[in-house]
Amino acid sequence: MEPSTPAAASALLQRCAAEAFGTFCLVAAGTGAIVVDGATGGAIGHLGIALAFGLVVVAMIEAVGDRSGAHLNPAVSLGFACAGRFPWREVAPYAAGQLVGALAASALLRLAFPADATLGATLPAFGHAASLAIELLITFLLMVVILSVAHGAKERGTSSALAIGSFVFLAALIAGPLTGASMNPARSLGPALVTGRLEAAWLYVAAPCIGALLAAPCCRWLRGPRCCGVERSGGGERGCS
Repeated sequence: MEPSTPAAASALLQRCAAEAFGTFCLVAAGTGAIVVDGATGGAIGHLGIALAFGLVVVAMIEAVGDRSGAHLNPAVSLGFACAGRFPWREVAPYAAGQLVGALAASALLRLAFPADATLGATLPAFGHAASLAIELLITFLLMVVILSVAHGAKERGTSSALAIGSFVFLAALIAGPLTGASMNPARSLGPALVTGRLEAAWLYVAAPCIGALLAAPCCRWLRGPRCCGVERSGGGERGCS
């Protein structure tokens, strides 16, 4: 374990701030598209909403990937830690930053659209059991993609951004009408806490976290035992990529 120093604490705080910024943009753009679509009678449409989520993920990976890794998602931070690429002690600070960003985005949307009842909250359309299974599956697949294209614990570079953003777009396009295609506890908790719609919040915390944890052994099985785990060579990190 690296010693805790003021410089290390400051660097962690900066990375958490980058996560807060990236998650703020993700929730503001993604759930904002849902809210605007409802306020304008469907001007954006389901395809547009899915595209908004995919594109903002691409943009944020390019924007903050080199700084914090652009996890933007507590389940992703947890998945990286389970894969041995990210320190367990930094999972909670990252998750706190991500939740702060999501809450700030939802609070801003509440100010802009005070009459909206859900602010893009994720709510199951076909019961909790089916929604739990769907969210677990799509988060599992997302995390496998992330582990396969990320550099250590960092999502960075145009190819990684396009791969991850494309999967988010496809998941939102297909599973969005069923569960909201959250795959992200912060994305779901932001609007849920601001609107008080907490009846299914546990589902959108549990399913993504379980799915992300299951992805690491699958990645090792698909890509070999050295896929998941941090190897240091000259100060660098290497994962699957």
